[in-house]
Amino acid sequence: MEATIAPATIPAALLRAAREFGAAEAIADPGGSRLSYARLAERAGEVARALIAEGIAAGDRVALWCPNGLEWVLAALGSLSAGATLVPVSTRFTGAEALDVISRSGARALFVAEDFLGVDRLGALRAAAVASNAAARDAGGALARLALTVKTGKDWADFTERAVATAPSSAVARAAAVGARDVSDILFTSGTTGRSKGVMSSHRSALAVAAAWAGLGGLTTGDRYLIVNPFFHSFGYKAGILACLVSGAAMVPVPVFDPVRAMALIEELRITVLPGAPTMYQTLLDHPERGRFDLSSLRLAVTGAANVPAVLVERMRDELGFEVVLTAYGLTEAVVATMCQPGDDPATVARTCGRAAAGFEVALSGAGEVLLRGPNLMLGYLDDPAATAAAIDADGWLHTGDVGRLDAAGYLTITDRLTDMYICGGFNVYPAEVEQVLARLDGVAESAVVGVPDPRLGEVGRAFVVTRPGRALDEAAVVAFCRQRLANYKVPRQVEFRPALPRNASGKVLKRQLKEAPDGR
Repeated sequence: MEATIAPATIPAALLRAAREFGAAEAIADPGGSRLSYARLAERAGEVARALIAEGIAAGDRVALWCPNGLEWVLAALGSLSAGATLVPVSTRFTGAEALDVISRSGARALFVAEDFLGVDRLGALRAAAVASNAAARDAGGALARLALTVKTGKDWADFTERAVATAPSSAVARAAAVGARDVSDILFTSGTTGRSKGVMSSHRSALAVAAAWAGLGGLTTGDRYLIVNPFFHSFGYKAGILACLVSGAAMVPVPVFDPVRAMALIEELRITVLPGAPTMYQTLLDHPERGRFDLSSLRLAVTGAANVPAVLVERMRDELGFEVVLTAYGLTEAVVATMCQPGDDPATVARTCGRAAAGFEVALSGAGEVLLRGPNLMLGYLDDPAATAAAIDADGWLHTGDVGRLDAAGYLTITDRLTDMYICGGFNVYPAEVEQVLARLDGVAESAVVGVPDPRLGEVGRAFVVTRPGRALDEAAVVAFCRQRLANYKVPRQVEFRPALPRNASGKVLKRQLKEAPDGR
């Protein structure tokens, strides 16, 4: 059965967790920090008081550009307890990409880890702001007012010490004033036009989808959840942090998936829950050092975001020891729409995305497009009523852009996409965004990007490029240009030069023809 959650807001859910789970472990940070649920509520309260002392008002937006870790959880829960709206920013973004979403969100505060994966993110953000005067003006509040570095203990301690300027009663009142329909978070996700859209969710819906996910997975205080999915994504945040918050499971956040480190943590901390993209499980199964580690504590895997071969599900159960393997379907606008049930056979888990979950209705349009309706849909797109109206029709159905089929038992299978989006290593990539970047490369006349199969990442980008007359480019130059402007998972792994692109009678590029031709030819 799906779990139910009584608190209507995330601050209320945090207080409930402190009261009901108390001494149960909330966070087991691989860096050494251990917090109970009672202590988690206290620490998040300190963050809330510090933010209030800094002038953050109810309804203000707070951006987080940090990797998975204790500070992300504290910053998020503290911001929400202060009545603010959370704006997670992808750690894969370049400075320009991060500046764009921070600017459009109107964030008044920013938590940023300066050095992660060898990148000085605050420096990159400032450089992007200098390079774009208009963006710098828009983001000036967040950049100049409050750039909080969470890399070192001293920086974090300096910030939390500001809590003494706010009376605890003021923070309690601020948290109590948060409403169920208030915007809890704005998650930016690229659209088919290439421009990202800010998906707004309410506190009530964020908790409801987390409770549904936790209920179907059977999460309890006895579970330890290795969260490898990034917190900036709904899979890591809502099906991770919030799922633990409503169930009492312990969070074990890791900033980057490393198979050997992950297996060591599974053995050391007796991890029971390990969701992720299919590529993660494939990597673990095929790793030459797997036999050195005791993975017997694993019980629950939840995957999706790509086709899952039935043999992979069988190997996950037989070789990795998972008692339950589930697949699910969702998108930022709905988070968890369908999910398999414990007890479903491997063929069902591999073939389908499960049945409707989290209060959603699932239907198909005449063209086979998957439609979703229910109380846990997004509130809308930030500052974009036209896009919201285009996505959710007058009858309340969200048009997902995915094509699928429903069987007699209500299990959904995704068969195609109306859009050209493909999934690289669990991350959505929208070709239009990549094509817009390629259009700025001197010498490119036109381009088309498609996703092609890859044994490790599921799909990778292949760019078909037509050069301008008299101009010469090579694959290395195209890839290098993209790497400077796009997150790594968006960068095409293959580049093919063509004299022209195939088009239909109306002039539209025939991407399916490009994708299905052997080697793109």
